[in-house]
Amino acid sequence: MQVDDVNWSIINGSFCAYKVMTKKRRLCTNEYNLTGICNRKSCPLANSNYATVREENGVCYLYIKTIERAAFPAKLWEKIKLSQNYEKALEQISNELIYWPSYYIHKCKQRLTVMTQILIRTRRLRLKRQKKLVSTKRKVDRREARREAKALVAARLDVAIENELLERLKQGVYGEIYNFPQHVFNKAAEELEVSDNSDAEIDEEEEDESGKQSERQFIEDFEESDEDDIEELQRPIEEAENEMEDSEEEEKEKTKARRHHVSVEYEEDDLIPCKKKSLIKLF
Repeated sequence: MQVDDVNWSIINGSFCAYKVMTKKRRLCTNEYNLTGICNRKSCPLANSNYATVREENGVCYLYIKTIERAAFPAKLWEKIKLSQNYEKALEQISNELIYWPSYYIHKCKQRLTVMTQILIRTRRLRLKRQKKLVSTKRKVDRREARREAKALVAARLDVAIENELLERLKQGVYGEIYNFPQHVFNKAAEELEVSDNSDAEIDEEEEDESGKQSERQFIEDFEESDEDDIEELQRPIEEAENEMEDSEEEEKEKTKARRHHVSVEYEEDDLIPCKKKSLIKLF
């Protein structure tokens, strides 16, 4: 048996899980409450016939509870979808609650108005660009900085290795045993062209400077000090020549001393008196 007065006396006098006490009034946190205030007319537990409006995923629904369905908790609330048009939704509420007290009709329309304004405001905010506050993690930032530094070092090492390999390929170290991508050779050729152009520009600049220097110039006559300097420069040259001539003469004398002397003697028979010929020097 459903007795609303008994239910309200228990809720009002003793305990209710949805009741919240404040300094000015008592509030109700039940999701089906029509006004959010804890009183006799607004309490969904102490009224067998009750109506409210709720919003789900941007759509408003009208919930109606009657005493005929009190014995079936699974079918206690009737859910009616309201139109997106505000005026048509008001007409639906008036038609569905045509025999209900004016308090519920007025409060349902008032709740629908508030929810419609909220939905309009949320749609406008979604279209606008909003600032998002994000917390920074220092440990993650430090870790990423270290990784970036290591990646930079690895990239420099890769470039050095690439240059070394290209240099070896130019020298013909590997021969024709490897097949390398064509874009590597194109890149190397472009670098060679750039270096050749820079060398040609440097050569042109040097030629221009030498041409400027080779133009006709006028200088002063030599002084006596210059002639003395020239004589001093010639002296060591003459001394060196004399030393070379002396060394050649000494070598010739040494070669003559090294030559061997050979003496030959001839003897005749007894009839002929022995005569010794003078020694013959054979050189």
